[in-house]
Amino acid sequence: MNYRHAFHAGNFADVMKHLALVAVLLHLRRKEKPFCAIDTHAGAGLYDLTGPEAARSREAESGIARIRDLARRADVPDALRAWLECVKDEGEGSYPGSPRLMARLLRPQDRLIAIEKHPQEAAALRNALGAFPRARAIEGDGYAQLLPLLPPRERRGVVLIDPPYEAKDEFLRATDLLACAHRRFATGTYLLWFPVKASVNAEALGGELRTQGIAPAVRLDIDLNVGKKESGARLSSAGLVIVNPPYSFEAEMTAAAEFLAPRLSRDGVSAAISLASL
Repeated sequence: MNYRHAFHAGNFADVMKHLALVAVLLHLRRKEKPFCAIDTHAGAGLYDLTGPEAARSREAESGIARIRDLARRADVPDALRAWLECVKDEGEGSYPGSPRLMARLLRPQDRLIAIEKHPQEAAALRNALGAFPRARAIEGDGYAQLLPLLPPRERRGVVLIDPPYEAKDEFLRATDLLACAHRRFATGTYLLWFPVKASVNAEALGGELRTQGIAPAVRLDIDLNVGKKESGARLSSAGLVIVNPPYSFEAEMTAAAEFLAPRLSRDGVSAAISLASL
């Protein structure tokens, strides 16, 4: 496995991805009816920001480290506050990945299925979810495991598709997975994360979703270099497609983006955060 999220945990891309995920979960919790949350590429679940991987990459310094203490402010948007409280509850130096966040926001009637392919990460995931009886960890390939799980018996839920994008065809595979999942469970909310290393891939992803007739959908982008791509491997821009976004989601994320943009900066330049319909 080339990709290990321990190097990237808590970075700027995680900030926007996890904030959006929490916003969706809070919306699902507003109704008493149960929901199912599914994470197709769950990773280890919980990360040590004081460990060797995080210390080597230092990516959390441009992400969660800049905003961790903002929850106490009165002007923090609700979804952002809820997410920051989840992070704070893990304790200093720890950062919850998406499955751990989902597990924290489950009610007794809800459930989580978290899938991870790589044995070492899957073992860590089982440990991270061990305290949550409504959460289940599966060791397996998210691309193969998702479709048999749909539609969930609850008929309400959220699916996070967050692959590592190691393979050249991963944009296509992820888009195809979302399209197939949507055909099985058209009313579910889907979040598809992707890195923006080449704008052509991101644009092709959106175009394919429109061709498949997948709507409504919005795209959330964050760019630390305001459109100027860096040379080298360091990621500076990422996106998230949200299919069937909850009512008020766009307003909530717009408010959070306005709050976060000046705080997530690089070299003194505020991050560019945009939200638009596909």
